[in-house]
Amino acid sequence: MTTSNKHPGAPWRNFYGRVKGKTLKASQEAYLEEDLGALSPGPVDWDVNPDRVPLDTGRLFDGKPLWLEVGFGGGEHMVHQAAQNPQVGIVGCEPYINGVAMLLGKIRRAGVGNVRVYPGDVRNLFDVLPDGCIERAFLLYPDPWPKKKHHRRRFVTQEHLEPLARAMTPGAIFRVATDIPDYVRQTLVEVPKAGFEWLAERPEDWREPWDDWLSTRYEQKALREGRVPHYLTFRRV
Repeated sequence: MTTSNKHPGAPWRNFYGRVKGKTLKASQEAYLEEDLGALSPGPVDWDVNPDRVPLDTGRLFDGKPLWLEVGFGGGEHMVHQAAQNPQVGIVGCEPYINGVAMLLGKIRRAGVGNVRVYPGDVRNLFDVLPDGCIERAFLLYPDPWPKKKHHRRRFVTQEHLEPLARAMTPGAIFRVATDIPDYVRQTLVEVPKAGFEWLAERPEDWREPWDDWLSTRYEQKALREGRVPHYLTFRRV
């Protein structure tokens, strides 16, 4: 039960890494079969929405404010935010099907109902998001694409940031967490170009986690390996 990440006719390659890992457990296969369809945000993929008709995001969560997580990994942060913020709805995008299965298990255990899951490339979702519908977005420990020739695949390029900015309402918050210094540099250069302002007030602000932050497995791995996490907060202007 995988979803195509391919955007027809597009010149870019996937900015995510792999889309399938080790063999899924029987329970994870069950989550995909039983839960994923009911948690769809609507017709996103090109084969079911070739005319790119915008989603009715106002009805998605009965008018609640809409948040977005780009690449939710194993889903621990997304479920934490959903549980802590029942007054909002959260859509998560992740093409790595093992991560999707892990998220679905966490959703079952937490019993949260204010989440929707798109198991594919967020750029397909951008096509069908109305202007100004997102009030908060998260990009947490994205694939760093460390080789210079691959930097264009990173999310923090105008190709990806411009449609994100279009979908965000003025004043909306965009959070980025990474442990890669060069990704920090590129983020600070590129995100403001897309219509965001960096909210750091002190030099140490980008090394202090947010008050509602739940440490993810990617952050824990970074700390074990001696890398320093950075937390960047931007506002859509």
